[in-house]
Amino acid sequence: MNAIIPVAGRGKRLRPHTHTQPKVLMNVAGKPILAYILDQLKALGVEEIVLVVGYLAEKIEEYVRDCYEFRAHFVHQDEAMGNGHAVYLAREHLNRPTLIVFGDTVVKGDLRAATALPHSAIGVHRVPDPRAFGVVEVNSNGIVKHLWEKPEDPPSDLAAVGVYMIQRPAPFREALERLVDGRRMVRGEYWLADALQMMIDSGEKLQTFPIDQWYDCGTPEALLRANRALLGDAPPAPQRIPGSVIIPPSAIAATAVVEGSVLGPYVTVADGARVTNAVIKESIINANARVDSVLLEHSIIGDNASVTGQRGRINLGDSSEIEIS
Repeated sequence: MNAIIPVAGRGKRLRPHTHTQPKVLMNVAGKPILAYILDQLKALGVEEIVLVVGYLAEKIEEYVRDCYEFRAHFVHQDEAMGNGHAVYLAREHLNRPTLIVFGDTVVKGDLRAATALPHSAIGVHRVPDPRAFGVVEVNSNGIVKHLWEKPEDPPSDLAAVGVYMIQRPAPFREALERLVDGRRMVRGEYWLADALQMMIDSGEKLQTFPIDQWYDCGTPEALLRANRALLGDAPPAPQRIPGSVIIPPSAIAATAVVEGSVLGPYVTVADGARVTNAVIKESIINANARVDSVLLEHSIIGDNASVTGQRGRINLGDSSEIEIS
């Protein structure tokens, strides 16, 4: 089994952070979004991965090669033409059972069980309002009848959450080629849901498997919610820093410096950051940032950014500087 991970998105909703940092390398609950995906694949025994990259591709490639020992291939998507097009570009690697995991969400589910299913399968999660998602309609036997991309009137509450197990790659690869060669675009993009529907229509069976928890990381607000949820679900060991108070659950990197501060709950401080004389809760302080004499909550401070001053709510991008008075 190998894995395909599309990570070419620009992360426009996470600007200003994603002007200089790929969305998948944004820190949440102590490590990059991409690390959650790669750690899951490593635990499954996956040895070969294909990352579909684009914007700031060199940073993603450097991170993967420095931190993991996968046999890693990097396929470039130079123009954003949809998630179906991203997987199409990696089609030559669809030569064995393949997991497809989109790089903009963190999911928790039994992926090992999904790899043992008899048919290809799509990860689903029940949501109260599925109109903003791909929606899966199944028959009485649990086999997928139809996939809908952001329907106005959803036929079910099963949302597709960006995880797919392709057991028989040949029919899927053929569907991707028919999708792109036939220029079957919707709203200017090639959608993976349409390729899967073509595969179903050709007689291939597709079933579902449950995703227990699903954390969107696509906006600053969603990233902070994911940070809170992930810290709460798997709290790091309580940390004690002389002269400061760390309220769990919080994740303070070993190379971070914290002096005279109260941090937590739900605070992430990344490598190289320095926090002095501050009170911070429910926030993410990214690598090598400097935070001094402030009271912050629900804030994201970018890499190498500097913040000094008083109480506030901030969404500050990389290499920025602000003084609150």
